[in-house]
Amino acid sequence: MESGIYLTHIIIGVICSLLIFALNMRGLASAAFVQKILCIFLVGCAVVGAIAALIGGNAENLRPIYDVSNPEIYGSAAEDLKEVSHNSLFGGCFAIVAQAAFFLAGFETIPQGVEDAGGDIKSVGKTVVLSVSMACTFYAILLFCFGYGYPWQEFAHLSRPAASTMFKLVFPGAAGQILFWVLTIGAIAGLFTTWNGFFTASANLLMAMARGRLIPQVFAKQNANGVAVVGQVVCLCLSLMGPFLGANLIDSITCFSAAAFMLSWTLTAWSLVMLRVKHPEMERPYKIPGDLGMGLFAAIVMTIVFVGAFIKVSPFFVGVLSIKMFVIWVVIGIVFYLVSGGQRRGLSEAELEAGVFGEHKG
Repeated sequence: MESGIYLTHIIIGVICSLLIFALNMRGLASAAFVQKILCIFLVGCAVVGAIAALIGGNAENLRPIYDVSNPEIYGSAAEDLKEVSHNSLFGGCFAIVAQAAFFLAGFETIPQGVEDAGGDIKSVGKTVVLSVSMACTFYAILLFCFGYGYPWQEFAHLSRPAASTMFKLVFPGAAGQILFWVLTIGAIAGLFTTWNGFFTASANLLMAMARGRLIPQVFAKQNANGVAVVGQVVCLCLSLMGPFLGANLIDSITCFSAAAFMLSWTLTAWSLVMLRVKHPEMERPYKIPGDLGMGLFAAIVMTIVFVGAFIKVSPFFVGVLSIKMFVIWVVIGIVFYLVSGGQRRGLSEAELEAGVFGEHKG
């Protein structure tokens, strides 16, 4: 579905990017306070919407559970669906993975921000697992409730924001208008939590990589508030570029990002397995359930999903344009790594590790 981009949208987007940039430049405390307020709005509005959808909905709206064959449902997109790599409910569930990784990526901001929060890593693992579990449950409940509230075949053609617009049809009159704005405010709050987290975590990640001499040292620069200045500027530039790239690139960028996260999770899982085997004596503040077996299971699953993202007949396939973006991203990373080679020369593995984890500021 195509969507136009207007000058007013660009102006609002630019202003919002600048405001979030200025907020993050003040330090983690300011960004965390705003994040907390936005999360309260997001959850509160979502709960109101879910309850309203259950009150005004009907179980028949959920039927059919799966369908990719009806042109009347998909309209102009029906031709594209001839190329889909799944024809069953099971395959359709797996196809969601092509984008789902992008939406779960925000939970990586927890470990990436731990240094600014004081460096206590004892509860990071449990916090991440609990956060992801709660989020998956929260999103699953919302999807069910909104699907219950309105026929999904018609929902696909509603004007944006679709979830908000739905309530105008389910509840005609003032109630529908109020619910429309409640859901819209919640959606905006959700957008800003992602945006804010992106600035905070991505800048910190670039800073850590620079301190470990994986990318140029300039990214390690911090201001008086301990903020990764260059990383924040990079995030600002990428954020400002978004509206000018065109609305039709959103899906491709989302799938490209999902593939990138799949790779990072795959490498992380295999690294865990290797460390458990080669260095069993290492101090581990958090022990995963199942220990080595769970790590090996995660590594195998993520490898299958990641490889499948580049195979057209796979339900995980991310698309040709997304693959091209991924290749460009990898090339940029390799170039940065090679350029930083001289900075790593003469430093021990312990010194590089200390830099990544914030124990060495030089």
